[in-house]
Amino acid sequence: MLSKKSVLFVLCLSLLLLACATTAAYLSVRYYILDAKDPTTTEAIVFDTELSKSIQGIARNLEQQGIIRSNISLRTLARLQSKDTQIKAGEYELSASMTPQQILDKMVRGEMLQRRATIKEGMTLKEIGAALEQAGIVDAQAFLTATRNQEILTQEGIAAQSCEGYLFPETYNFRRKTPARTIIQTMHQELNSRWQPEWTQRLQILGMTQHQLLTLASIVEKESGNFDEQPVIASVFHNRLRQKMRLQADPTVIYGIESFDGNITKRDLLTETPYNTYVIDGLPPGPIANPGLSAIKAALYPTDTNFLYFVGNGAGRHVFSENLYQHNEAVNRYQRGGARRAVQEDAVPPSATTVVAPPSEPSQVEAQTK
Repeated sequence: MLSKKSVLFVLCLSLLLLACATTAAYLSVRYYILDAKDPTTTEAIVFDTELSKSIQGIARNLEQQGIIRSNISLRTLARLQSKDTQIKAGEYELSASMTPQQILDKMVRGEMLQRRATIKEGMTLKEIGAALEQAGIVDAQAFLTATRNQEILTQEGIAAQSCEGYLFPETYNFRRKTPARTIIQTMHQELNSRWQPEWTQRLQILGMTQHQLLTLASIVEKESGNFDEQPVIASVFHNRLRQKMRLQADPTVIYGIESFDGNITKRDLLTETPYNTYVIDGLPPGPIANPGLSAIKAALYPTDTNFLYFVGNGAGRHVFSENLYQHNEAVNRYQRGGARRAVQEDAVPPSATTVVAPPSEPSQVEAQTK
């Protein structure tokens, strides 16, 4: 029979062993399940849950990529909390500095990686689609198709054949595989949010619809990237419209050419398309690009001038003229003897005059001078 001292010793030893076992178990749980693998790291990876449909596959891949210590940790947490089927499919930015619980919660909430796409002033729908595809957000062709979808246009209140001119240039963040409809809604809503109530009143004074205004603003945008010049350029087009003169804007010609090869020719200027303002009267049927805020304001509030012509001065700016004589003098000075081209009077219909876009305009190209 054990003495009291022996019983006490055994009891203390048992308690000690139990405490050690409990501590070891706690440390093990904390090490593998509760703690981050590397709390000090600043590195992160982009993890795609679509590559591993099940929680088992997701956990194994995270362990293989060094984000968690053991795949069992994530699987255990997910099943204990009944979250193993609640993970949203998509891309996530994950790091070994995150605990398994933080990783699980992020994927359950669907806090996916946002991809950035910068839409610049003057981009066309085709260029926007290319930018979105390059950012890995949406297929370019799927986007273009959606911009001409009548159901989407009707839903957005766009009374046009496409969304051209109605998608506001800005830097956007979207998840990968964001539906094209959602992208269009976001960009159009951005335009609506920037549109001021007084601008609608201004349209009545100008005798224009919003569609006509955006069309004019898109031409102004393509003619010059110099914000301070845009109200003056807009005044030229307003004056021409008021006097029923053709706009003769090269960017409209280019927009109407289905497969523009980078060289605008006399034949292009004489070819009748809905957008060729050398041969049609007034504005083209719709915008030729998506104008930014500066161009929209310029079209709404042009500078008060008598200018009817402008020509690039070879340094990214323009020389403006009130009559054809002044304009020809400017063309002779800055274009015919310089590095850029000038479309002379015999290159266009006899009654037409010439408006030449700036040298800095990327859509403008070299052409022959006669």
